Amino acid sequence: MRIGFWLGGLLGFVGLGAAHPGYTWKENVSRDATGKIYMGREIAHVMGHQGAGWLERPEREREEQPRLLMKLLDLKPGDVVADIGAGSGYHTRRMAKAVGPSGRVYAVDIQPEMLDILATKLAGEGVDNVVMVLGKIDSAELPSNSVDLVMTVDVYHEFSHPYEMIQSMCDALKPGGRMVFVEYRAEDNNVPIKWHHKMTEAQVKKEMEPHPLRWVKTVSGELPWQHFIVFAKVGTDSVRVE
Repeated sequence: MRIGFWLGGLLGFVGLGAAHPGYTWKENVSRDATGKIYMGREIAHVMGHQGAGWLERPEREREEQPRLLMKLLDLKPGDVVADIGAGSGYHTRRMAKAVGPSGRVYAVDIQPEMLDILATKLAGEGVDNVVMVLGKIDSAELPSNSVDLVMTVDVYHEFSHPYEMIQSMCDALKPGGRMVFVEYRAEDNNVPIKWHHKMTEAQVKKEMEPHPLRWVKTVSGELPWQHFIVFAKVGTDSVRVE
Protein backbone atom coordinates (compact mmCIF):
# COMPACT_ATOMS: atom_id res chain seq x y z
CA MET A 1 0.00 0.00 0.00
CA ARG A 2 1.26 3.49 -0.81
CA ILE A 3 0.56 4.82 2.66
CA GLY A 4 3.44 6.45 4.45
CA PHE A 5 4.77 9.48 6.28
CA TRP A 6 6.44 12.39 4.52
CA LEU A 7 8.27 13.70 7.56
CA GLY A 8 9.92 17.08 7.98
CA GLY A 9 7.98 18.81 9.05
CA LEU A 10 -6.27 41.72 -11.62
CA LEU A 11 -10.02 40.89 -10.98
CA GLY A 12 -9.74 39.04 -7.80
CA PHE A 13 -5.94 39.15 -7.88
CA VAL A 14 -4.53 39.48 -4.41
CA GLY A 15 -0.93 40.27 -3.56
CA LEU A 16 2.41 38.93 -4.63
CA GLY A 17 5.14 38.61 -2.06
CA ALA A 18 3.75 41.31 0.22
CA ALA A 19 5.33 41.78 3.64
CA HIS A 20 4.15 39.73 6.61
CA PRO A 21 1.27 41.68 8.25
CA GLY A 22 2.46 40.53 11.65
CA TYR A 23 0.73 39.13 14.73
CA THR A 24 -0.48 40.84 17.87
CA TRP A 25 -1.91 39.60 21.17
CA LYS A 26 -4.93 40.60 23.21
CA GLU A 27 -5.07 40.74 26.99
CA ASN A 28 -8.57 39.35 27.51
CA VAL A 29 -8.36 36.02 25.73
CA SER A 30 -11.62 34.53 24.49
CA ARG A 31 -12.54 31.12 25.87
CA ASP A 32 -12.52 29.42 22.47
CA ALA A 33 -9.52 31.26 21.04
CA THR A 34 -5.81 31.77 21.64
CA GLY A 35 -5.54 35.53 22.04
CA LYS A 36 -3.29 35.72 18.98
CA ILE A 37 -4.58 38.23 16.41
CA TYR A 38 -3.99 38.08 12.66
CA MET A 39 -5.39 40.81 10.42
CA GLY A 40 -8.08 41.63 12.97
CA ARG A 41 -9.12 38.02 13.67
CA GLU A 42 -8.50 36.10 16.88
CA ILE A 43 -7.16 32.65 16.05
CA ALA A 44 -9.19 29.73 17.40
CA HIS A 45 -7.91 26.81 19.45
CA VAL A 46 -6.97 23.64 17.57
CA MET A 47 -9.30 20.71 18.07
CA GLY A 48 -7.28 17.87 19.59
CA HIS A 49 -7.22 14.28 18.39
CA GLN A 50 -9.59 13.46 21.26
CA GLY A 51 -12.30 15.04 19.09
CA ALA A 52 -11.79 12.69 16.16
CA GLY A 53 -15.13 11.03 16.83
CA TRP A 54 -16.90 14.36 16.25
CA LEU A 55 -15.31 14.53 12.81
CA GLU A 56 -16.91 11.21 11.92
CA ARG A 57 -20.37 11.97 13.36
CA PRO A 58 -23.28 10.68 11.21
CA GLU A 59 -24.97 14.12 11.37
CA ARG A 60 -22.17 15.53 9.24
CA GLU A 61 -23.82 14.10 6.14
CA ARG A 62 -26.81 16.37 6.74
CA GLU A 63 -24.97 19.36 8.19
CA GLU A 64 -22.20 19.59 5.59
CA GLN A 65 -23.22 17.36 2.67
CA PRO A 66 -19.76 15.97 1.84
CA ARG A 67 -20.98 14.44 -1.41
CA LEU A 68 -21.95 17.89 -2.64
CA LEU A 69 -18.56 19.20 -1.53
CA MET A 70 -16.84 16.53 -3.62
CA LYS A 71 -18.95 17.60 -6.60
CA LEU A 72 -17.93 21.24 -6.11
CA LEU A 73 -14.26 20.23 -5.98
CA ASP A 74 -14.61 18.68 -9.45
CA LEU A 75 -11.70 16.31 -8.95
CA LYS A 76 -10.47 14.29 -11.91
CA PRO A 77 -8.77 10.88 -12.04
CA GLY A 78 -5.05 11.41 -11.76
CA ASP A 79 -5.26 14.67 -9.79
CA VAL A 80 -2.75 15.20 -6.99
CA VAL A 81 -4.44 16.92 -4.06
CA ALA A 82 -3.72 17.84 -0.45
CA ASP A 83 -6.10 17.80 2.52
CA ILE A 84 -4.58 20.18 5.06
CA GLY A 85 -5.67 19.45 8.61
CA ALA A 86 -6.93 16.08 7.45
CA GLY A 87 -7.76 14.84 10.94
CA SER A 88 -9.35 11.40 10.82
CA GLY A 89 -9.53 11.60 7.04
CA TYR A 90 -13.25 12.22 6.65
CA HIS A 91 -12.63 14.10 3.40
CA THR A 92 -9.29 12.48 2.57
CA ARG A 93 -10.94 9.12 1.98
CA ARG A 94 -13.56 10.66 -0.31
CA MET A 95 -10.93 12.58 -2.25
CA ALA A 96 -8.87 9.39 -2.66
CA LYS A 97 -11.81 7.71 -4.38
CA ALA A 98 -12.40 10.73 -6.61
CA VAL A 99 -8.83 10.95 -7.93
CA GLY A 100 -8.63 7.18 -8.40
CA PRO A 101 -5.63 4.83 -8.48
CA SER A 102 -3.69 7.14 -10.79
CA GLY A 103 -4.12 10.09 -8.42
CA ARG A 104 -2.72 10.86 -5.00
CA VAL A 105 -3.89 12.54 -1.82
CA TYR A 106 -1.52 14.08 0.70
CA ALA A 107 -3.20 13.97 4.10
CA VAL A 108 -1.50 16.60 6.24
CA ASP A 109 -1.94 16.98 9.99
CA ILE A 110 0.22 18.26 12.85
CA GLN A 111 -1.05 15.60 15.28
CA PRO A 112 0.55 12.14 14.90
CA GLU A 113 -2.43 10.67 16.74
CA MET A 114 -4.75 11.87 13.98
CA LEU A 115 -2.54 10.25 11.36
CA ASP A 116 -2.61 6.99 13.34
CA ILE A 117 -6.42 7.09 13.30
CA LEU A 118 -6.39 7.82 9.59
CA ALA A 119 -3.97 4.98 8.86
CA THR A 120 -6.33 2.52 10.56
CA LYS A 121 -9.30 3.77 8.55
CA LEU A 122 -7.38 3.66 5.26
CA ALA A 123 -6.26 0.09 5.90
CA GLY A 124 -9.81 -0.93 6.77
CA GLU A 125 -11.17 0.55 3.55
CA GLY A 126 -8.31 -0.69 1.36
CA VAL A 127 -7.33 2.82 0.28
CA ASP A 128 -3.75 2.91 -1.06
CA ASN A 129 -3.35 6.25 -2.82
CA VAL A 130 -2.91 8.39 0.31
CA VAL A 131 0.42 9.69 1.59
CA MET A 132 0.25 10.83 5.20
CA VAL A 133 2.26 13.91 6.06
CA LEU A 134 3.24 15.06 9.53
CA GLY A 135 3.07 18.81 9.10
CA LYS A 136 4.38 21.63 11.25
CA ILE A 137 2.51 24.59 12.70
CA ASP A 138 4.13 26.82 10.09
CA SER A 139 4.57 24.43 7.15
CA ALA A 140 2.51 21.84 5.29
CA GLU A 141 5.77 19.98 4.54
CA LEU A 142 4.80 19.26 0.93
CA PRO A 143 7.04 19.17 -2.14
CA SER A 144 7.16 22.39 -4.17
CA ASN A 145 4.93 22.65 -7.26
CA SER A 146 3.54 19.17 -6.62
CA VAL A 147 -0.24 19.42 -6.18
CA ASP A 148 -3.19 20.45 -8.31
CA LEU A 149 -5.42 21.40 -5.39
CA VAL A 150 -4.99 22.22 -1.72
CA MET A 151 -8.06 22.16 0.51
CA THR A 152 -8.77 23.03 4.13
CA VAL A 153 -12.15 22.18 5.65
CA ASP A 154 -13.17 23.91 8.89
CA VAL A 155 -9.51 24.24 9.89
CA TYR A 156 -7.85 27.35 8.47
CA HIS A 157 -9.22 29.49 11.32
CA GLU A 158 -7.18 27.31 13.72
CA PHE A 159 -3.78 27.82 12.05
CA SER A 160 -1.49 29.37 14.67
CA HIS A 161 0.74 30.72 11.86
CA PRO A 162 -1.68 31.45 9.00
CA TYR A 163 0.72 33.62 6.98
CA GLU A 164 3.47 30.99 7.02
CA MET A 165 1.07 28.12 6.35
CA ILE A 166 -0.44 29.81 3.29
CA GLN A 167 3.06 30.55 2.03
CA SER A 168 3.83 26.86 2.35
CA MET A 169 0.59 25.81 0.68
CA CYS A 170 1.20 28.21 -2.20
CA ASP A 171 4.67 26.74 -2.64
CA ALA A 172 3.17 23.24 -2.88
CA LEU A 173 0.68 24.26 -5.57
CA LYS A 174 1.49 23.95 -9.23
CA PRO A 175 1.08 27.23 -11.18
CA GLY A 176 -2.65 27.66 -11.71
CA GLY A 177 -3.43 25.14 -8.99
CA ARG A 178 -6.46 25.74 -6.82
CA MET A 179 -6.61 26.54 -3.11
CA VAL A 180 -10.02 25.88 -1.57
CA PHE A 181 -11.25 27.08 1.81
CA VAL A 182 -14.37 25.49 3.27
CA GLU A 183 -15.31 27.48 6.36
CA TYR A 184 -18.47 27.87 8.44
CA ARG A 185 -20.22 31.10 7.43
CA ALA A 186 -19.76 33.80 10.09
CA GLU A 187 -22.25 36.02 8.23
CA ASP A 188 -25.05 33.59 9.09
CA ASN A 189 -26.17 33.64 12.73
CA ASN A 190 -28.17 30.47 12.09
CA VAL A 191 -25.00 28.42 11.63
CA PRO A 192 -24.73 26.75 15.07
CA ILE A 193 -20.94 26.92 15.40
CA LYS A 194 -18.92 28.94 17.92
CA TRP A 195 -17.92 32.37 16.61
CA HIS A 196 -14.16 31.82 16.58
CA HIS A 197 -14.63 28.68 14.49
CA LYS A 198 -16.43 30.57 11.72
CA MET A 199 -15.11 33.00 9.09
CA THR A 200 -16.60 35.59 6.76
CA GLU A 201 -15.82 35.48 3.06
CA ALA A 202 -14.36 39.00 3.34
CA GLN A 203 -11.94 37.91 6.08
CA VAL A 204 -10.71 34.92 4.05
CA LYS A 205 -10.09 37.18 1.05
CA LYS A 206 -8.31 39.74 3.25
CA GLU A 207 -5.95 37.12 4.64
CA MET A 208 -5.01 35.90 1.17
CA GLU A 209 -3.96 39.41 0.04
CA PRO A 210 -0.24 39.01 0.85
CA HIS A 211 0.04 35.82 -1.21
CA PRO A 212 0.38 34.99 -4.93
CA LEU A 213 -3.26 34.03 -5.25
CA ARG A 214 -6.16 35.09 -7.44
CA TRP A 215 -9.70 34.82 -6.15
CA VAL A 216 -11.74 32.67 -8.53
CA LYS A 217 -15.18 32.25 -6.97
CA THR A 218 -17.19 31.81 -3.81
CA VAL A 219 -20.10 29.42 -3.47
CA SER A 220 -22.09 30.30 -0.35
CA GLY A 221 -25.59 29.02 -1.01
CA GLU A 222 -25.17 25.33 -1.81
CA LEU A 223 -23.53 23.84 1.27
CA PRO A 224 -25.83 24.10 4.30
CA TRP A 225 -23.45 25.85 6.70
CA GLN A 226 -20.22 26.59 4.84
CA HIS A 227 -18.56 28.88 2.32
CA PHE A 228 -16.72 27.23 -0.58
CA ILE A 229 -14.03 29.78 -1.52
CA VAL A 230 -11.63 29.15 -4.40
CA PHE A 231 -8.32 30.85 -5.21
CA ALA A 232 -5.77 30.02 -7.89
CA LYS A 233 -2.01 30.33 -7.76
CA VAL A 234 -0.86 32.95 -10.21
CA GLY A 235 1.52 32.02 -12.99
CA THR A 236 -0.60 30.44 -15.73
CA ASP A 237 -3.46 31.41 -18.00
CA SER A 238 -5.17 28.04 -17.74
CA VAL A 239 -7.09 27.69 -14.47
CA ARG A 240 -9.99 25.32 -14.12
CA VAL A 241 -12.74 27.26 -12.34
CA GLU A 242 -15.78 25.05 -12.89
